[in-house]
Amino acid sequence: MHVVLNSASRRGAALAGAVRDHLDRAGLRAARIHAVPTGAELVPTLDRVLEEQPDLLVVGGGDGTVGAAADRLAGTRTILGVLPLGTANDFARTLQIPTGLEEATRTLATGKVVDVDLGRARGYGPDTASLALPFLNVASLGLSVAVTERLGPRLKRRLGPLAYPAATLAAYRHHRPFSARLEFPDGDHPTMELDDLLQVAVGNGVHYGGGQTVSPTASVDDHTLDVYAIERGRLRDHLSIARFLKDGSFVEHERVHHVLTRRVRVHTAERMGVNLDGEVALRTPVDFRVERNALHVVVPQHSTAAVKDAEAA
Repeated sequence: MHVVLNSASRRGAALAGAVRDHLDRAGLRAARIHAVPTGAELVPTLDRVLEEQPDLLVVGGGDGTVGAAADRLAGTRTILGVLPLGTANDFARTLQIPTGLEEATRTLATGKVVDVDLGRARGYGPDTASLALPFLNVASLGLSVAVTERLGPRLKRRLGPLAYPAATLAAYRHHRPFSARLEFPDGDHPTMELDDLLQVAVGNGVHYGGGQTVSPTASVDDHTLDVYAIERGRLRDHLSIARFLKDGSFVEHERVHHVLTRRVRVHTAERMGVNLDGEVALRTPVDFRVERNALHVVVPQHSTAAVKDAEAA
């Protein structure tokens, strides 16, 4: 068992010294801990550890740290464990993994293993690399990108989860509406030509943005993507939508377009940045797809977040 701890995450440095103690108390004394002092060292450390093909790889950090590990674990037999040490911890929230260090380490020893999906985003075009990048929670463009650009490390450390609404209010004041074309290569939906948009999002998981919900029926193991587009509308429309972001029922609003699919291509009139779980990593046009049952993850015994395959069986 290996533990890769991102000390650069919001709570990583403060809790680094306690991780070993909690692992020992949970009966995981053989764990090998690799503390990563900066984000730049995370990927090389993960690659080095995974050369040993461990049965269990535990990552301590935020959604970005977990996503980097998920990218490398997808399709392998190695099981992923999560110690939520970031700001939002939306993937852990989706899987009902406790945010407390003691409870999270105990989950590693007493939990169960479930299979979950992974989203993939691939930019395409003559000047775009063909690498398919992962997203566990949500990929999006529009307002969310402006929010991400305002969510610096200093703001996250100072405000914690409250950094998200603060950055959203600042981004909303300067938002420019945009147009998008949504194509569905599998033919399950007609092409959608949409104008005057606030945001387009593609959800693989359930939670994003510090606890907002993709939709009331979203699941991380249903093998589909929740795609929604929010029209700009009037201020009172936005306030009405914002009231239902926590439970996801905003997708039922008249100014929100919502579909389920396994693959969607998003084009915009002007090339726009695409946010993957809090990192602006691509520019449109982008092809999104779901990689079903890509990851094996340890979750609490009581977790009900990944049961679709069990129900189908």
